[in-house]
Amino acid sequence: MTAKFFERLRERAVQIHNEEHLKTRLERGDKLRVKLGLDPTAPDLHVGHLVVLDVLRAFQDEGHTVVLIVGDFTAMIGDPSGRSETRPILTKEQAAANAETYFEQVDLVLDRDRTEIRFNSEWLGVMNSADVLRLLGKATLQQVLQREDFADRLKGSAAIGAHEILYPFNQGYDSVAVLADVEIGGTDQLFNLLFGRDIQKAYGQEPQDVAVFPLLEGTDGVQKMSKSLGNYIGINEPPEEIYGKTMSIPDQLIEKYVRLVSGLDERRQAEVLAMKPRDAKAALARQLVKRLHGEEAARRAEEDFDLKFRKHEAPADMPELDATNLDLVSALVQSRLAPSGRGEARRLIEQGGVRVNGVKVGIDHQFEDGQVLSAGKRRFVRIRVK
Repeated sequence: MTAKFFERLRERAVQIHNEEHLKTRLERGDKLRVKLGLDPTAPDLHVGHLVVLDVLRAFQDEGHTVVLIVGDFTAMIGDPSGRSETRPILTKEQAAANAETYFEQVDLVLDRDRTEIRFNSEWLGVMNSADVLRLLGKATLQQVLQREDFADRLKGSAAIGAHEILYPFNQGYDSVAVLADVEIGGTDQLFNLLFGRDIQKAYGQEPQDVAVFPLLEGTDGVQKMSKSLGNYIGINEPPEEIYGKTMSIPDQLIEKYVRLVSGLDERRQAEVLAMKPRDAKAALARQLVKRLHGEEAARRAEEDFDLKFRKHEAPADMPELDATNLDLVSALVQSRLAPSGRGEARRLIEQGGVRVNGVKVGIDHQFEDGQVLSAGKRRFVRIRVK
């Protein structure tokens, strides 16, 4: 089993460092502590996280311990990985509130009894100035500035916050604190994970092995899936949203989604990929909802999608909004059809994305009781006017 597990791991990983060392540890039966860091900059995980969560579950099934690090302290710095500008700094309260939702979401994939959950404020939050100076002395500024995102920002004369230099040191010290044997992450985390090896060696520990896995592009088909970019499929979203968003992915991403996050076995993957694109996406959408919400939710989500888009009907059951004395912009904001605010609402109207009873309307539309307001492809609200 160990040999097969390592081969599956190598097939899924983009890079493993040190490959032979990890293989040897697995073959001799070492029980490993496998670390993944989660950055609580947003309250929900998305489907892209399933790539690494599935790998962690595979480690658990082989008898290893998973250590999830909720970066409540490092979120107050902001991970600069893949960024062209400085991230906004979260308060301790914001990071804690976002982290609260993580546990029930990871339980959809991981075995809680074999999962150790830690907050890195446990050790980073109690460091004094002398401790921080000792940590910074374990590596050089040149090492940190070699990372691609910092180098690109220097070339482009973009700002690098002095606090951002601390991020890889702190993430590396997480590995020291939890005695990590292996750390996994997306390809954008390769520098941080390798830097963690250097920090462990500086503290006299055997350096962790590192495995990085593909990043999943979001529904736009261009950038990696991200809450901040708005191209995500949330693990905790309603089944209808998961189904509808999956149906909206570009055809060229079908194979990547099926192979990385569907949870289907190889035989079923091949069957889905042999289908026409629209049918393959429907099979993928149903499977994702089934994974996250169950068979019955998947059936209902599929029926809801067919009702809206194949039969061109609004759903019978939808939220209602008292729009008495509300203009169209205000109604879109209050109904959460434009969750980002009035600017988004105006853009939706100007782009022709707002309909009432299926007909495009302008910004001066006056509501009548019982009308159905919709924005985008999957969102409907029944208007009530007293």
